[in-house]
Order: sequence, then C-alpha cells, then structure tokens
Amino acid sequence: MTKSKLQITLDGSHTLISNFEGETYHSSFGAIQESQHIFIKHGLAQVHDYMKRVKILEVGTGTGLNVLLSYLWSEDNDVSIEYKGFEPFPLQENEVADLNYPKLLSIKNEIFSLIHSNKNKEIVLSNMFTLKICMSQIQKAQLRDNYYNLVFFDAFSPDAQPELWTTQVFTKIFKSLASGGILTTYSCKGSVKRSMQEAGFDIEKVPGPPGKREFLRATKG
Repeated sequence: MTKSKLQITLDGSHTLISNFEGETYHSSFGAIQESQHIFIKHGLAQVHDYMKRVKILEVGTGTGLNVLLSYLWSEDNDVSIEYKGFEPFPLQENEVADLNYPKLLSIKNEIFSLIHSNKNKEIVLSNMFTLKICMSQIQKAQLRDNYYNLVFFDAFSPDAQPELWTTQVFTKIFKSLASGGILTTYSCKGSVKRSMQEAGFDIEKVPGPPGKREFLRATKG
C-alpha cells in the first residue's frame, strides 16, 4: 500500500503527503528551496570552515532530500561527509521513483536509488561521502558522545510526532554533538525551544525560507 501521495511545490520540486501523519514531508512553498536554506546554507555551510570531514546525524531521513543536497555540497566543496540517518518508516520503491529531485538537481537516478537502498548498512556514494540509514527510532539508539558536528532534525511536526521533540531526545543529541556542533530544524515552536534549552543548547531564531518567517538553530557551546 502506498503510504503517501505526491504533491508539487512552488519551486517545482516534489514533496509527499503522508497518509499516516497527514503532513507533507517538505514545505509546499518549495521542497528543495526549504531544505537548501535550513539544512545546507544555515547548517552544513556553517560548520565546514574548520574541518575537512563533517559528521552529520539526521532525525527523519524521509525522502532523502537532505542526504542528496549534502552529497552535492560535498562534491562541490571537496569536503568529506559521514552521514547517519534515522528513518523507521522508509519510503517504498515506487514512492522514491516518482520524486523529481534527481532531474531537478542533475543527479543520476542510480545515486538517489542508492540512498534509499541497503538500510542499516553503510554505503559509499563517493570517495567523499558515506551513508548509513537506520530503520530504528532515535529514542532507542545508542549514539557516540561528542561525535557529530551537525544534526538535521527533520521529523514530522511536534503535533504529529510529539515523542520526538522532547527534552530527553534533545539531551541525547546534545551529548552526541562535539563542542561547537549545530542542530538545525524547521520548527520554531515554543515547546521545542524550551526542550532544547533544557537539554543544554544555546538557541537562535534564523530568518526562514519563503513561506516561513523563521526557524531554529541550536548550538552546543
């Protein structure tokens, strides 16, 4: 059974509407535009200056768009990336095949398909990019302390998945970040800010992409 239906967003890129959560995976104002702004421009591009290898953790890998954009950024900037994502409910093959990201980003379909294959195993997208997507919940994961440089927190909203946006989860992530590490997320909800601060993060509001006034970026000081 198909878990979601396709929707075209205002920048021409696709998103999916989850039949289970009743929410889109990305902004209807522009899927690629949103991910590029929140996770790449104000996340990945902010941490690479002082390192040649970036370790990324993602909560809610979903469509794989953030992985794909990070891969492209890695190739363009000659920065090595180790990427680990958590997605307990991965897309089906037909859902992946329908997405137009490879066409819009000039990427071979084989690369995008590879991102969605071999769950729970490390795969090599290039000599600069390794990926492992775990089909498990972040709440149950064992994470290395002081390890990751960057976290993409891209789960469904706090209303749809309140169990993910808790002080307990953010504390686990905080411990897994190296000093100076950054977490970016599209949400700016008050309860999310409080949970992040209780976990130890320093938070700031950052101007958002079209259709969104602002989003949150959190730092481990």
